[in-house]
Amino acid sequence: MPLQEVVLAEPRGFCAGVDRAIEIVERALRKFGAPIYVRHEIVHNTYVVNDLKARGAVFIEDLAEVPPGATLVFSAHGVSRAVQQEARARGFQIFDATCPLVSKVHVEVAKLAQEGYEFLMIGHKGHPEVEGTMGQLDHGIHLIEDVDDVARVQPAQTDKLAVVTQTTLSVDDAAHILAAVRARFPQVREPKQQDICYATQNRQDAVKLLSPQVDVLIVVGSPTSSNSNRLRELAAKLGTPAYMVDSAAELQSAWFEGVTRVGLTAGASAPEVLVQQVLERIKALGATAVRRMEGVQETVKFPLPKGLRLGEAA
Repeated sequence: MPLQEVVLAEPRGFCAGVDRAIEIVERALRKFGAPIYVRHEIVHNTYVVNDLKARGAVFIEDLAEVPPGATLVFSAHGVSRAVQQEARARGFQIFDATCPLVSKVHVEVAKLAQEGYEFLMIGHKGHPEVEGTMGQLDHGIHLIEDVDDVARVQPAQTDKLAVVTQTTLSVDDAAHILAAVRARFPQVREPKQQDICYATQNRQDAVKLLSPQVDVLIVVGSPTSSNSNRLRELAAKLGTPAYMVDSAAELQSAWFEGVTRVGLTAGASAPEVLVQQVLERIKALGATAVRRMEGVQETVKFPLPKGLRLGEAA
């Protein structure tokens, strides 16, 4: 049978933290003019970053690249204390676009560290969110990437041991690793609410519902996007062929041969405009109907930093 239907995941695409981070850069550009410097990609999406670059945002990794007195934005992933201190010492005007759900993890780490806790952090080495969270302390945070790491880790003490997680992990993978942590360290302190963010959870839940209904799943997201990668991996684990694309141009007609129903979703850093472009391309390949699956309606909204709210002075 020819390609017939595209089923759109719900929810998909931008989350409240990404919306807020992009709006911070946009408002800073309007209020202070270009250039606005941003440490690291504001969110992990090529389209978003290139759009902001065209408007005057300059993305940097080293604060030495930022001229004195400039306006600097920290990305949604958060930064270490050392980066915060260096930015203040250099005299920049700073706006922090760290997702409030990541900031919540930072606050928890700082609070428990004062009580003498060591930490196990479940996450991916090299991801900026992990670097930012581990950088909240000079020592005492051990990175756990998989179950094997749980067996190898050697905290200095186990009486006061807490676990935190990167917010964009696979919910199932994190639960598997956390079970191993509990088995080895029964006294470990867990967050009152899980660290994996509501949007990551909701998008993964939607893929779990969608995957059995479709012959192939397309995930819109950039290669650097952790949560987008997890969506593709999740569908594949459920037995549904899945592909991640940064744009409609990356779709391959061979993926749709012998396919009658296509699922379409997007990571939390991928804008809806890309989803619609991918949808139009799939229609051009023969799809005749589009159906939106029912799902959680997200109403979370995070406030902007002082100095960027409407009518406020910096």
